[in-house]
Amino acid sequence: MGKAMFYHLTRNPLEVTARNLLTRAYAQGLRVRIRGHDPARLDWLDQALWQGDKAGFLPHGIAGRGHDADQPILLTTQDHDPNGAQILMLIDNAEAAPDVVADLERLWVLFDGNDPDSLSQARAQWKAMAAAGVTAEYWSEDSGRWEMKAQTNA
Repeated sequence: MGKAMFYHLTRNPLEVTARNLLTRAYAQGLRVRIRGHDPARLDWLDQALWQGDKAGFLPHGIAGRGHDADQPILLTTQDHDPNGAQILMLIDNAEAAPDVVADLERLWVLFDGNDPDSLSQARAQWKAMAAAGVTAEYWSEDSGRWEMKAQTNA
């Protein structure tokens, strides 16, 4: 069983944190599915990921636009997993049930620390994961670097 990792975004925007996490996952040969609610927002993230420097190229695509199974990083609004992802990244208040973590190495929940709705939704997901016995980690960047501040069911 994998673990859920909650990233409380307060300093860096979503695209910076996502790129950092995705770069590490890609370097390790791990496949990632990024799930959100809004296709326009996924298009925006798609463009942001293409804008990185060439040394940090992240091959990726948006679900339904071809070759979904071949994409090491797939952006989608759907629950199904066409690219065999070991990591699921949730953005923009997308949710996942605790049982999803059993089939993953990691569940990454990125949430906006300046948005009360995002904070509330992340807290609810944290509680659900903990209640289901899922190992969960809470990461904060308040100090200027990422630090694990809490952990459940380790």
